Amino acid sequence: MNPYCHFKNNNDARATLTMPIRKEYRYDNGEHSVTGTRVGRFNLGINTTFIVYRIGDTLIDTGPSNQWREVKQVLERSQQHTPLRQLLITHHHEDHSGNARRISQLTGVLPYAPVQGQEKLARGYRTPLLQKIIWGSPRPVATQALHNNLTLSDGSPVIPVHTPGHAKDLTCLFMPAQKYLFSGDMYISKSLKYLRSDEHLGDLIHSLDKLLALDFSVLFCPHRGIVEDGKAALQEKRDNLYRLCEQAQQLQQQGLKEEDIVVRILGPEDFLAKASRYNISKSNLIRQALIYPL
Repeated sequence: MNPYCHFKNNNDARATLTMPIRKEYRYDNGEHSVTGTRVGRFNLGINTTFIVYRIGDTLIDTGPSNQWREVKQVLERSQQHTPLRQLLITHHHEDHSGNARRISQLTGVLPYAPVQGQEKLARGYRTPLLQKIIWGSPRPVATQALHNNLTLSDGSPVIPVHTPGHAKDLTCLFMPAQKYLFSGDMYISKSLKYLRSDEHLGDLIHSLDKLLALDFSVLFCPHRGIVEDGKAALQEKRDNLYRLCEQAQQLQQQGLKEEDIVVRILGPEDFLAKASRYNISKSNLIRQALIYPL
């Protein structure tokens, strides 16, 4: 029987913007089935919610600290059947690592994290106000470094793939035997409209190329969800970014200024840019698109 996905939505008429989302996912594939639980303080689009995935005794990322009650409930329920053996963190951002210390204290498991982010996770870091409102603040946590000898419980390999661009430490998790890719924040959407001030577009496109060279089919995105034709989706994102760079540079050659190119391609800056004090903005994306070497 071919694998297939189940989606269970537990929202009801009482749900409000400030209630956690109750949505459970399951990708059926025998002993390699994957479950996921979406949580979030706000339901203002996929970027404000987060899916914690689990495959057997392995947890992928932790969810945000302000959703610990929900994450703990799911974790304790799973612990009754399959005790957690390993926690793999894709990068240090607060929605991915916010509950790492609590999970470690609850289960006794020392999390794995990309070596490039271990120091930041250990000492803690300040988060912008908007992100703190949405996700809460991360707690410092001790980790061990992700390495190339990680396996699932049946011995099948889990290969870390360093993919900077969104974050310097972002590391996807490739499972070649299952053709799974746990993509961190490398997918989210087929098109970008914003870029954070600390993101690097050139590195992001290079990292997409690195992932597209892998033999995977199902993509597990902690924001978008389970993408069964994951490689095609990731290819579309890469192609759209390249076309955006081409379009921006063509308009620049026609004499348009950066702010006019932003409006022409993406529309004027909106509430997100203003609320983040332009840490997240359309201008950041176009500025880097204009210098990307085509």
